[in-house]
Amino acid sequence: MEKPNLKTILGIKYPIIMAPMFLVSNTKMVIEAMNSGIAGCIPALNYRTLDELKASIKELKAAKVEGGSFGYNLIVNKSNVKFKEQLRVLCDEGVDFILTSLGSPEETIIQAHKVGIKVFCDVTDLSFAKKVEGLGADALVAVNNKAGGHRGNISPEMLIKELNEKTSLPVISAGGVGSKAELDAMLGYGAIGVSVGSPFIASIEAGVSDEYKQACVDYGKNDIIMTERISGTPCSVINTPYVQKVGTKQSWLERILNKNKSLKKWVKMVRFYIGMKATEKAAKQVTYKTVWVAGPSIEHTKSIQPVKDIVTHLTV
Repeated sequence: MEKPNLKTILGIKYPIIMAPMFLVSNTKMVIEAMNSGIAGCIPALNYRTLDELKASIKELKAAKVEGGSFGYNLIVNKSNVKFKEQLRVLCDEGVDFILTSLGSPEETIIQAHKVGIKVFCDVTDLSFAKKVEGLGADALVAVNNKAGGHRGNISPEMLIKELNEKTSLPVISAGGVGSKAELDAMLGYGAIGVSVGSPFIASIEAGVSDEYKQACVDYGKNDIIMTERISGTPCSVINTPYVQKVGTKQSWLERILNKNKSLKKWVKMVRFYIGMKATEKAAKQVTYKTVWVAGPSIEHTKSIQPVKDIVTHLTV
């Protein structure tokens, strides 16, 4: 049985989701994405309060056009203490889809499906893909080894093909798309669509500093490295002088604490919180302590442009 195309699932013109990016994504970007014929997604954690989250949903619903779609990303593990309340707001207000990350999506799938919301789940390997398939996910977001931020360890081609062969769910590829040729390659491997993040950091509408945007123009794929210093989990960032100075590995104390089963989850939660605060500061203002999250697809970013022009570059 042929798997549905992302364009059909979300009612969009092009098979692209503007990926949810912590502190980068905002309603301006998603509105421009929808106007350009793709879907947009925002991390629920970008909003400090539930009222702000609710207001953003109302704004996107009012701005939605035919050929566009919008959704929100939920962190569904214990590091997100707001998870259940955020899920309730998304279900009460109504969104097109929810994209889950970093934990079991079981509760999200149950609640979202009650109100007709589709659930796409981040996966990095077959074992987790099989779990979310069993829970009733609508699609897999295959996070490969070219993704920005928290990435997987498997190449796009291998991951897409394995998930297609061994699960019944449609596969959305995440990572390694910064041009139409790369989009076409992912579709050729068997993906029904792609989730694209890093190229949109350098958009006029992105809510980050001009220096962060310019870094995505000035640096390229060879300047992306992995660090464990942000959240305790390997994360791809731009290799700035500050990143070089502090190193990319966990401290000796973190390594010791992470070996203690009873302390491990608390260490990760603290590291996640500290790392997110550092990333927030870097996104909004420039200091010598600059950590900019991005993936190798910034190789194709040559200038700061409107979202609509970035979509054109990816589709024409």
